[in-house]
Amino acid sequence: MSSSPSTRPTAFHIMTKPSGPLCNIDCKYCFYLEKSKLFPDNKHWRMADEVLESYIRQYIEAQDTQEIQFAWQGGEPTVLGVDYFEQVVALQEKYANGKSIANAFQTNGTLLNDKWCEFFHCNHFLVGLSIDGPESIHDSYRVDKQGKPTFHKVKRGLELLKRHHVEFNTLTCVNRKNATKALEVYRFLRKEGSGHMQFIPIVERRGQDCGSDDLELVLPGTPMDARVTPWSVRPDDFGQFMCTIFDEWVRNDVGKVFVQTFEVALMAWMGMEPNLCIFQKECGLGLALEHTGDLYSCDHYVYPEHELGNIMENTIADMVASDQQQQFGRDKAATLPQYCLDCDVRFICNGDCPKHRFTTTPDGDPGLSYLCTGYKQLFQHIDPCMKFMARELRAQRPASAVMAYARQKDYAEKGQNGPGPNDPCVCGSSRKYKKCCGRGR
Repeated sequence: MSSSPSTRPTAFHIMTKPSGPLCNIDCKYCFYLEKSKLFPDNKHWRMADEVLESYIRQYIEAQDTQEIQFAWQGGEPTVLGVDYFEQVVALQEKYANGKSIANAFQTNGTLLNDKWCEFFHCNHFLVGLSIDGPESIHDSYRVDKQGKPTFHKVKRGLELLKRHHVEFNTLTCVNRKNATKALEVYRFLRKEGSGHMQFIPIVERRGQDCGSDDLELVLPGTPMDARVTPWSVRPDDFGQFMCTIFDEWVRNDVGKVFVQTFEVALMAWMGMEPNLCIFQKECGLGLALEHTGDLYSCDHYVYPEHELGNIMENTIADMVASDQQQQFGRDKAATLPQYCLDCDVRFICNGDCPKHRFTTTPDGDPGLSYLCTGYKQLFQHIDPCMKFMARELRAQRPASAVMAYARQKDYAEKGQNGPGPNDPCVCGSSRKYKKCCGRGR
């Protein structure tokens, strides 16, 4: 495995799956459940103690940063029990070597209890809770192994997180069914206390036949004869979903609610490199580690073709810096079609995630993102407000001033000089103008 010190990244991120694809529920759109077929002889869905210790030691040693960020996912990592992650924390303390350690933990929330939440709080874990909206929306796809709804269990987990003062964010999968209900989803999450939201578009393709690995969902890059699954979000629906949420957020919640896509977009409008891999010019620094110790190029590329090796046989540092992984990262920029190179929103989009780049441009060139029209709609829509916020921040003023700016634009479009008595107040309080800043006028 060839690499040189000059190619070794100073920092990278690994999404760790200590329970592999094992999960206690059966989300109909989940792309990872079928990864169990990659381990046909497996009987124990648990990262062995020696693999876990080697991983934690290597991961800390391989990064030239003061803070080391671990991410635990699955499958569903809570199936391993609290004791397993108490062992994780002990090993992190053993190998920290003066560095600070941060942990993020993604869960479906159905197995959370007081013990779990006490552990998260005491050890300062950031918990990502998967929830797709209110009950009728969430239960469309997120069901248990018997096909029964999971919403009430997830809601109970959410209440436990809040009761124990656990720092959390919400991860919402935008799919075929909830994509047309943006305000219902966003307002529900806001009401439930989510101050940090991620909206992840579901895009999967199924081949005509299973591949040699027996996986039905195809490897990214597979030719066009693979079909988009019926639960995948439509591109224009996704764009409208995000535009609708932006319009609500930019008038009411800037500085109070943080939406990952908007925060990352603002970085681009500030002239900075977006810190989310799907919008970066190149990728390759977000890898996935299976419970066996097998390391893959990316969470969405857990296929035999993208296995880099096993951490018990090769070092993590060498595999991250390998020619195979470096080329994987460079290919994102190198394969952009001319249509993308000429696009006015490329500075933020950068062609989207390579996983989604399976359609053709209007000129017939391959490599266009399936979500292109949706992202273009979103980024063109938010451009005026993003430019305003960027100017405010450069002038060392709060970006939240954009709420009054957005509302003033609304009044101008209506031919008004300002809000009417029953209009929402320009300050973003959600109260009527006459009962807020317009009181007594």
